[in-house]
Amino acid sequence: MMAATSACKEGTKIAMDNGKYVRYTPEQVEALERLYHECPKPSSMRRQQLIRECPILSNIEPKQIKVWFQNRRCREKQRKEASRLQAVNRKLTAMNKLLMEENDRLQKQVSHLVYENSYFRQQTQNTTLATTDTSCDSAVTSGQHHLTPQHPPKDASPAGLLSIAEETLTEFLSKATGTAVEWVQMPGMKPGPDSIGIVAISHGCTGVAARACGLVGLDPTRVAEILKDRPSWYRDCRAVDVINMLSTANGGTIELLYMQLYAPTTLAPARDFWLLRYTSVMEDGSLVVCERSLNNTQNGPSMPPAVNFVRAELLPSGYLIRPCEGGGSIIHIVDHMDLEPWSVPEVLRPLYESSTLLAQKTTMAALRHLRQISQEISQPNVTGWGRRPAALRALSHKLSKGFNEAVNGFTDEGWSMLESDGVDDVTLLVNSSPGKMMDINFSYSNGFPSMGNAVLCAKASMLLQNVPPAILLRFLREHRSEWADSGIDAYSAAAVKAGPCSLPVPQGGSFGGQVILPLAHTIEHEEFMEVVKLENVGHYQDMIMPSDIFLLQLCTGVDENAVSTCAELIFAPIDGSFSEDSPIIPSGFRIIPLDSGMDASSPNRTLDLASTLEVGAAGNRATGDKSSRGSTKSVMTIAFQFVYEMQLQENVAIMARQYVRSIIASVQRVALALSPSFFGSHAGLGSPPGTPEAQTLARWICQSYRCYMGDELLKHEGSESILKVLWHHTDAVLCCSLKALPVFTFANQAGLDMLETTLVSLQDISLEKIFDENGRKTLFAEFPQVMQQGFMCLQGGICLSSMGRPVSYERAVAWKVVNDEENAHCICFTFINWSFV
Repeated sequence: MMAATSACKEGTKIAMDNGKYVRYTPEQVEALERLYHECPKPSSMRRQQLIRECPILSNIEPKQIKVWFQNRRCREKQRKEASRLQAVNRKLTAMNKLLMEENDRLQKQVSHLVYENSYFRQQTQNTTLATTDTSCDSAVTSGQHHLTPQHPPKDASPAGLLSIAEETLTEFLSKATGTAVEWVQMPGMKPGPDSIGIVAISHGCTGVAARACGLVGLDPTRVAEILKDRPSWYRDCRAVDVINMLSTANGGTIELLYMQLYAPTTLAPARDFWLLRYTSVMEDGSLVVCERSLNNTQNGPSMPPAVNFVRAELLPSGYLIRPCEGGGSIIHIVDHMDLEPWSVPEVLRPLYESSTLLAQKTTMAALRHLRQISQEISQPNVTGWGRRPAALRALSHKLSKGFNEAVNGFTDEGWSMLESDGVDDVTLLVNSSPGKMMDINFSYSNGFPSMGNAVLCAKASMLLQNVPPAILLRFLREHRSEWADSGIDAYSAAAVKAGPCSLPVPQGGSFGGQVILPLAHTIEHEEFMEVVKLENVGHYQDMIMPSDIFLLQLCTGVDENAVSTCAELIFAPIDGSFSEDSPIIPSGFRIIPLDSGMDASSPNRTLDLASTLEVGAAGNRATGDKSSRGSTKSVMTIAFQFVYEMQLQENVAIMARQYVRSIIASVQRVALALSPSFFGSHAGLGSPPGTPEAQTLARWICQSYRCYMGDELLKHEGSESILKVLWHHTDAVLCCSLKALPVFTFANQAGLDMLETTLVSLQDISLEKIFDENGRKTLFAEFPQVMQQGFMCLQGGICLSSMGRPVSYERAVAWKVVNDEENAHCICFTFINWSFV
């Protein structure tokens, strides 16, 4: 042990058996280091082979080689740990500095509020005294404020623009480090060494505002360069154009910018901004980038209004970037906007009046983007599909941008609206502009051109009640067959490829006829990308032969416990030769919460409607308890794009309308089933009218089993409800109706897993479908026993899931379930020790 410890400190010594130390020669050290980088942990045979292959090591025993490699790994581990601790220490030091500054700001704010309180108290006393004066002038003028312009007009000359820029800088700094805005800590954002930073939102100011400060591992110049390129990290930003730029005498830069933001839904117009941006270096070496809108009150240069855009206002905002000791930067971000909420329907106004949404979509997105780039630079790893994180991030931006373009349908990109069919629930747009088709860049494969010379977009928005967006989106992701048409999938895929698709991607999990192939689990904080393989998809109107189809898919906001502005599922068909510049025609869903309870999703909700376990809870809780219901209101936007040939426009338009309407109907059906109110005290389990509440059905199942089998179905102990214990029972429990052709009406979680289905589509499965031919014969021969003697037992065998997969079970029991009036209600099965074959 002493020899090993000494050698760990002195890497060039050999620990001899006699306790003496012999130094390695430089040549031996060089050879061992080279071998270490090739194989840091060689086996005994490998060490002997190294000695044979490297003559310079021939005088060293294998045991000594083993000790050297052990000590070398020890030193490597110590170096990594020391480096990690140094990085953590730097981060904690910087975070401590930020917290001290925040504390200082809060102290100033307290002092300011105390002063204001004293001032207003004095003013109140003066007003009271003034009201006792019989002089009319005295009573009127005592409380009057002098109306002096806060921002005197500026001219459009360089001197005038510099005056506006300096004023913007002062106002921005007063928000970033002063008390110009009353900031409150954003709920759920706790500062710490692993947090994104300190995030705050405004309280009681004009418009919406958010502020954040954090540490990033990039130098200030690089940080400013990234943040100025707003379209690269701000998903809602369509474009930023620099109209003019001039330098100032103090080494700063003034830019006149025109910026456009996408509208998040089809129900609201997009926003644009006419901005002045001022970049300068302060005396302490800090770099500042601040911005504000230019408007008529400043008499500066103006930008005419744009069609289909609402001119919004950016109040003094920006970035204060300070170099950090030991590398990196400390950054303060302020976003302050007036998004003109008057221009949208009243139901959507929370999207434009929430400082929390602004913080999540803009302020925190900037910090996360900086941290991601810093991580990519320090750890340039290759992730899924052999692509680097930056390439995958570019793909996710491409998908998001394509979906935003489809939702907005700007005329300057060539989109034009088709006439309605008399029902305005679905809007159709077409685009055959050369620019659009050039961007798609269709390729030829196997001598056949890809089909299509125009793009049609069908889009719609709908209001949802009492449905957590994350839950609904997860259902749409994992159960595509319940809302998608495989023939139309085939048609869409054929538009961007002509040959078969074979991608070098790993095997993934299976969800309802689709295979999820992980591509990049985390692009950003709450986002991941994947490849979806739809196996043996059927044809569309005899045009496409059945084949496998691949979709590139972007998922955002799927975790209902995370802080998220919206939930998105965006996908596009891809072919086997897919690359970063390949055509992408995205379609998908976006679900945005609309009320203050949007971040209060219950962590107990699961995809397969396990909220029914809380049916006493859902039915008996006070209606004001939002924590049990998640978001109470949200808006879903659907946009699907189809590539087609111009002569087929009428047929494709009819197909697109019908398809999107069928999707809307499916979503409404699923949303109803996922809604907690669906399992309230007056509703059943989504079965036909007359089905009892979940708790009552669970009690009938257990009582009937005890009556006919003389045993307990559940080992029910403690305070948990019978339904909850039944739901989590390891054996599959399924109920079927008393019909000539029995169909399933209820299943616990194990039963749903065995059938590979959900409660929503359980009623589409008949009892006979899950058995093979021999099983059906046995079932029909012995089934009458259930009605006569109340139960029957089946020997082990094979049944089939809804996806056709064989499932083996050790044995099965069926019994008659009777209600409180002793009338037969249904037949219940339990499959014991089942597993997929």
